Amino acid sequence: MAVAAVAVAKDPTLVVEQEYFAAGAEIVIGVDEVGRGAIAGPVAVGVHAVVAGTVAFPEGLRDSKLLSEKRRDGIAPLVHAWGSGAVGFASAEEIDAHGITTMLGQAARRALLELRAAGVPVERSVILLDGAHDWLSSVLRGPLDVRTRVGADRACASVAAASVRAKVARDALMREADDAHPEYAWASNKGYGAKAHFAGIAAHGLTELHRHTWIKLSAVGSGSLER
Repeated sequence: MAVAAVAVAKDPTLVVEQEYFAAGAEIVIGVDEVGRGAIAGPVAVGVHAVVAGTVAFPEGLRDSKLLSEKRRDGIAPLVHAWGSGAVGFASAEEIDAHGITTMLGQAARRALLELRAAGVPVERSVILLDGAHDWLSSVLRGPLDVRTRVGADRACASVAAASVRAKVARDALMREADDAHPEYAWASNKGYGAKAHFAGIAAHGLTELHRHTWIKLSAVGSGSLER
């Protein structure tokens, strides 16, 4: 007997957050990263706090990867109005020096510190990371209640909101970087390994915004990466 495929929902809900609230959580802070696989520019980690009792979120909210740039820019103000959040960054230089996993954690820590400075009781919150790996706890100065969930960026409104915050903020930085370095087409590729980006590296070399340890110059012409 054939088994019907189960469709993966694209629209998030607050079901997971409400489960944490029912268990006693005051706040759920969704966390998601953007730019992990880029070869230029920072990695960005967004955080977004949802308080107990929240029952609605901005219409059209989805994981940032499922939204066009125009839709992300349009919904970002609604996300900001919906609740407290922040975006933390780690530079290409830091990624080269310490590795992407460590700097994902540091970027998230910076965002959470900003959230705490804004008055959000981070220490009393459930921290919900997208994915199966906890890359945050190892860089924290004190313990937090960190939970991981595969597919949280699509399933959980708090994490979807964090992804929109991170993507919109990082894209804005890469558009600004394109003004200084138009030869890499960062306005369109946002620092990922697109053909035009590799062509720019082949013709002009690397900048301070490139992740030097990620790029094998001898393979640039064929569009290959060292990692």
